[in-house]
Amino acid sequence: MRVFYLMRHGQTLFNLRRKIQGVSDSPLTELGIKQAEAAREYFDDIEFDYLYASTSERASDTLEIATRNRMPYTRLKSIKEMNFGIYEGESEDLNPKWTDGYDMVFPRVGGESREDVKNRMREACIGIMEQDNHNTVLAVSHAGACLHFLRNWADQETIDHIFATGGFANCTILKFAYDDMKFEFLEIIRPQVQV
Repeated sequence: MRVFYLMRHGQTLFNLRRKIQGVSDSPLTELGIKQAEAAREYFDDIEFDYLYASTSERASDTLEIATRNRMPYTRLKSIKEMNFGIYEGESEDLNPKWTDGYDMVFPRVGGESREDVKNRMREACIGIMEQDNHNTVLAVSHAGACLHFLRNWADQETIDHIFATGGFANCTILKFAYDDMKFEFLEIIRPQVQV
């Protein structure tokens, strides 16, 4: 079985300050580093063929910590977070709360729609897994990008259950099987930081 792990980065300063982050970047916090270290415990016994991270520093730093920087990795713009246009860096209180609000607001202010991100992530991740010798792969991305990627392969009931049981907290890992240009969602892993 070919396996694809898609992980959200650790907590950042913008996460802590409740800022819309999107394609903007901010550094990992001390907690974010600890979250990546907790993910490292999960990954320690997994031998990866290839590693990928979005071009955001928060994703690259998370990947390096979570894998003990044990092998080179590739940075890809195509697995970056959703672009929120002029809302980047603003308070999360400005996120639309109504149905389809994201699709009505962000594309009009220079950002992406949820479908844009869903399609971009699907194409990028299929492109990763279709390469030779990509049998066990880790990619570190972002909460919205992970959610919209999952929307390609899981029904709404599964997604609702994920949100009801903890959502896409920092360093959440989604595990998929991959075959014939399709992903099958297997499980969600939420590494716990030891206090």
